[in-house]
Amino acid sequence: MEEVYETAEDDWDDDEDEATQYMIEQSLLEYGKHADSATSSDPLDCIDHEEIFTAIQAGNEDALKVLVQRKEALSNADSKGWIPLHEAAVQHKRSILEITYAASPQGSGQCRTLRGETPLFLTVVHGLRENATFLLQNGCDPDCKNEDDDSALVAAIKNDQYDLALLLLRYNATVDQKGSLQRTALHEASVLGLDNFVYLLLQSGADPNVIDVCEHTPLGLAAQAGHFNVVEILLQKGASVWSKPHSLGSASVLFDAAASGNPDIISLLLEYGADPNVPTHTGHLPIHRAAYRGHLLVLEQLIPVTKKEVIKESGMSPLHSAAAGSHSQCLDLLLSSGFDTNFMLHPRVRRNYEDERRSALFFTVSNNDVQSARLLLEAGAMPNQDPVNCLQVAMRLGNYELINTLLRYGANVNYYSRVNTTHFPSALQYALKDEVMLRMLLNNGYDVQRCFDCPYGQASHVPVDYEGWSASVIKDIVFCEVITVYWLKHISAQVVRIMLDYVDHVTLCSKLKSVLVEQKQWPEICQIQENARSLKHLCRLKIRDCLGRLRLRAPVFISFLPLPASLKDYIRFKEARDDSGCEEEFFVLGTSSLELLSRASDQKTSRRCAVPRSATGGRQAA
Repeated sequence: MEEVYETAEDDWDDDEDEATQYMIEQSLLEYGKHADSATSSDPLDCIDHEEIFTAIQAGNEDALKVLVQRKEALSNADSKGWIPLHEAAVQHKRSILEITYAASPQGSGQCRTLRGETPLFLTVVHGLRENATFLLQNGCDPDCKNEDDDSALVAAIKNDQYDLALLLLRYNATVDQKGSLQRTALHEASVLGLDNFVYLLLQSGADPNVIDVCEHTPLGLAAQAGHFNVVEILLQKGASVWSKPHSLGSASVLFDAAASGNPDIISLLLEYGADPNVPTHTGHLPIHRAAYRGHLLVLEQLIPVTKKEVIKESGMSPLHSAAAGSHSQCLDLLLSSGFDTNFMLHPRVRRNYEDERRSALFFTVSNNDVQSARLLLEAGAMPNQDPVNCLQVAMRLGNYELINTLLRYGANVNYYSRVNTTHFPSALQYALKDEVMLRMLLNNGYDVQRCFDCPYGQASHVPVDYEGWSASVIKDIVFCEVITVYWLKHISAQVVRIMLDYVDHVTLCSKLKSVLVEQKQWPEICQIQENARSLKHLCRLKIRDCLGRLRLRAPVFISFLPLPASLKDYIRFKEARDDSGCEEEFFVLGTSSLELLSRASDQKTSRRCAVPRSATGGRQAA
């Protein structure tokens, strides 16, 4: 059986070899036929257009004269869409262009590449004046454009080809022809700062007040780019500084100029009558733009000529702009010029920000700009005016210096966030893992007592009607619920231990205690809780309570207390850990001060309450 299969396989191999041999013979016969036909045909029929390109690039006139006899090859384009005439247009030998043009089919002068470039456009881009002259003499359109809608005149300007621009204008190129963004050649020359082209175009009849799609005039573009010479030429040739905006997106010439930071341009425009009190559709004035860009010299010129009532109508102060740009020098100048540091953004402006910020101080804090924030605070900025507290932003940034600055100038350490409301002041949430930040809050009057105010006490913390999940927003979250979550409970004992330095005796709820007992700080916490607090500590707490949060953060007020420096440090928790030796000094030197402060506190409390002292227990209760 195996022998039969082997014989069949041998037969199949023989048949396959015969078929392959036959195919080879047929291929050789076909090749011979094509070779015979090729030798008998005209040699010009074998010319490829690539040979013409090679001859043009080499500048071989004799070879080119022979190759151009095949007319069909002159219409074939390469991978860039170039025909031989395009290639000839960019050669330095004019004779090559003349030979190719003469042999090219009619209309080749208007043929475009894949980028929309005509032969004339290419000569302008390459700066070949003689070639451009030849093509213009032979009827090529001087107003040709590429796919970017740039005319040949614009191409001459962008490539700094002054002679070619002059040549195109002599051959009646449209001087105000509009291209991309509806800009003319004068727009392009102005934004590039080419004063010689600007003068040439104006002499050729260009409109100095023509506008583009954004309603920018050549004067506005030149002023925005800071080209003083161009601005001067345009003004001398009749460009108007009073160009009225026709759409919501347009801006005044002076507003454009404020972006450049060139004080000479601002001065020149003001001299020609530019109005600094014309706002954009967003309400911004030139002074806002100069402040945001940090152009101090321009700001000095705009402050005296900008009306305060116009600034008020805009809904924003230049202080906001300077703060948003983090330019402390501009802030200092504006503050010294009398601008209100507590000017709040108008509601229509405020809606542009998700956090609905109001104050200039908020901009500096969100930019992490300590120097600018300090300037505003020293000038009287109020740190608690924004929906999102400035202190909260600073704590999220983790900038100790910024936090300390805000606290020193009255930032409310006991603010409550409108989102994720808690039973305790919200600032603590950002300081749980940072002891330095935590002590900064506690030293400045944070209400620690609220953290231990748990409504459940020693009872279960699970409500009776709790179903395990709720679609409603949880409000008034207590401290024990926050600190005992699995990603925070490992630091719970450390946080509680620090807090105990700022309170008298407190009661730990059952949930908090169940977590604390597992921590290494639990024995120390128990010792503090089970023993009476020292009298000096209680006196410190009483004095701090009498002083109040605002006085505690004021170094000037603390300096006037009739207490020695060591006791002042003790009151502000700046003492060393081993401070037992100052207890006697505290009572000897501080008793009178404590009595005075206690009386002041009692009087303040009695004025606030309408209930007589006898009804509340008075001093005996204290």
